[in-house]
Amino acid sequence: MIGVVRRAAAAVLVAAVCGWLSTLAPDDGPVRLTAAKDKAPERRSEVPKPKPKPPPPDCTRVKCLALTFDDGPAESTGELLDILASRNVKATFFLVGENVAEHPDLVRREHAAGHEIADHSYTHADLGRASKKTIVSELTRTQDAIRNASGVTSKLLRPPYGSTSERLARITRRMGMAQVLWTVDPFDWRHRESDDIERRVLKQAKPGSIVLLHDIHPTTVRAVPEIIDKLAAKGYVFVTVTELFGGKLTPGKEYRELESGDGQGLP
Repeated sequence: MIGVVRRAAAAVLVAAVCGWLSTLAPDDGPVRLTAAKDKAPERRSEVPKPKPKPPPPDCTRVKCLALTFDDGPAESTGELLDILASRNVKATFFLVGENVAEHPDLVRREHAAGHEIADHSYTHADLGRASKKTIVSELTRTQDAIRNASGVTSKLLRPPYGSTSERLARITRRMGMAQVLWTVDPFDWRHRESDDIERRVLKQAKPGSIVLLHDIHPTTVRAVPEIIDKLAAKGYVFVTVTELFGGKLTPGKEYRELESGDGQGLP
């Protein structure tokens, strides 16, 4: 008799539990659906668009000057980039391929800061006396190193020592590269005194000048702040080489300065 009662009680309990669960089932789905509907969609953070670059100055109307730096990058280049950034000055860097391969991070910094990056051969070779095979190798390897470091394909070449030739002109014309020389040379590679470098640049500078400097020498880097400040006080505006010539340079042609007539630098 007791067993029959226990079995009956168990059956009642099972029926009660099943009935209770059945009352929950219809509500369970909608509850979860409602929760999904109420959840706010995730918002993706938008990458800010870079500010548009202001148009370059008209260097036939204002006193433009291009600061250029050869032979880097080197350890002292980082300090120079800080100096240029603090004064909002853009320059042109003629890079040696071997140094690009050794310091690609500095090349990326130059590019990110808005400076112009250009070719100065791979081993600082005398391209004016070199064979066609050597010229092509020197330029191509440097172009590849610059492109690997920064994504930039340079359109400018400064032949080391200013040594050029008809052969080099033909090759650079075919490669789409203009040759950039200079008009202001303080011989900073020979005279390693910052005051002397500054004095020579200030004495030679004129509107349309291209200034030759070397960022591999700390003495040159230390001269740059005074050079910029004193020339700016005289009304000079600092531009890249391409900006100096209005963005139009002919491949193969040599450029030493902007010669734009008597109107240059006048309001």
